[in-house]
Amino acid sequence: MPISPGRRFYARLVQSVLLAAATSFIFPVVADATTGALALDYAAAQQRLLSVSDALAGSRSQVESRRQLAEASRSLSYPDVSIDVRQMRFQKSIELPLGSLAPVAEAYGIPSPLEFELNDWRTRPIVTATMPVWTGGQISAAKAAADAAVDEADALLSRALQSETVQLVEAYFGQQLAQQVVSVRREVRDGLLQHYRHAQKLEGEGFATRAQLLQAQVAVDAAERELLKAENDVAGARAALAGLLRSEQPVTTLSPLFVGSQMLEPVEHFVAAAMSQHPGLAQLRAVGEQARQKVRAEQANWKPKVYVFGQYDLKREDALLTDSDWAFGVGVSYTLFSNKDRNRQVGAARSQQLQAEYGLRDTAVKLEIGVARAWLAVDSARQQFALLQSSLASAEENLRLQGLSFQEGQATSLDVIDARLALGKTRIERALAAWQFDLALIQLLDVSGQTDRFTDYLRQADQVLTP
Repeated sequence: MPISPGRRFYARLVQSVLLAAATSFIFPVVADATTGALALDYAAAQQRLLSVSDALAGSRSQVESRRQLAEASRSLSYPDVSIDVRQMRFQKSIELPLGSLAPVAEAYGIPSPLEFELNDWRTRPIVTATMPVWTGGQISAAKAAADAAVDEADALLSRALQSETVQLVEAYFGQQLAQQVVSVRREVRDGLLQHYRHAQKLEGEGFATRAQLLQAQVAVDAAERELLKAENDVAGARAALAGLLRSEQPVTTLSPLFVGSQMLEPVEHFVAAAMSQHPGLAQLRAVGEQARQKVRAEQANWKPKVYVFGQYDLKREDALLTDSDWAFGVGVSYTLFSNKDRNRQVGAARSQQLQAEYGLRDTAVKLEIGVARAWLAVDSARQQFALLQSSLASAEENLRLQGLSFQEGQATSLDVIDARLALGKTRIERALAAWQFDLALIQLLDVSGQTDRFTDYLRQADQVLTP
């Protein structure tokens, strides 16, 4: 049996995880002795997810169940051998006409016809073997439907793998984003605190007013509140990632937010990939094949069945007069009238087939639209990240100049505070753009059936953000 799309996807995903773990960009799994956290790079987190996910375990069990049923269908063409053992009490009356011997028998007082009555216990062990020769395509349809059911389960496993991978990327890099925000908020708080202390010194020397000192104090308090909120967000993100990875310890993320400066492959590449390997389409194709085989099976009910049979009596001494010692032959069976309304059964099966075909077409159109939108989202995030580089350089320079001007009395405290906050805002926007790139990328790979390629883009990224 050819390898199904689901098994190919799983093999590619495992291969990509192992390949990513072997590169220098990906960090090994380590345990943080200080915090007790489990430090994982993305590849290690993905590998752990494959082993602990209950959703994947359930999908694998479904695949195994369908595969066992498909193997069971192989025996439909084999002989069916049964033994029937009956212990029975019976009575048999027999009349035997004497024909031309009747006058002679009557002369001796023998009545005609002769009458016998047998009343006895008998044991009847009989072995019967039946093997189908031709069923009108019913058996071949059952086998093909069972194989299609395996393909459907494989596609559902692939879909579960992709869904779990998307959740992992959202949780893993979501935690990285939260840590980036904490880092920026802490830097802003520390910078404002340093400005407040400088303002205190200038006030004591008569170069700053009381109002400027209060402005600096208010800015420090506001920055402290933002930092506390960001730290709570990190705690929530860590709980989400640890729960997804079934870890009792918090997880430290080692792979940073990343952006690829080069444009992705053309959108047509992702559309073609979606049409050929998206598990949703593979599932619908499998469902359509099952419906087609259902039509064949229902049509077979209109056709005769041909079979061979054999029978053997294991206790001939208890056989009745009409019982044979053994027998074999060929039989033909045909249902003249059925209470199942065979025409409507065929019609219902054809409707199911049409439903699957329409669903397949509709899903293909929606996937094409989804790929285009996801591709544009990735490209937009890439451009946003690149454009924020100049804003970051400008904000850093502005903060430097405002700090120098404040020391010389040519700028107010508010000017320094605004410059510090603007720099923090730009850095957060840049981290958010990187996170949006990563999220849009996994969504693009999800809709095109290629989430196993995410680690490839992670390795090839030329711009990363570390907290």
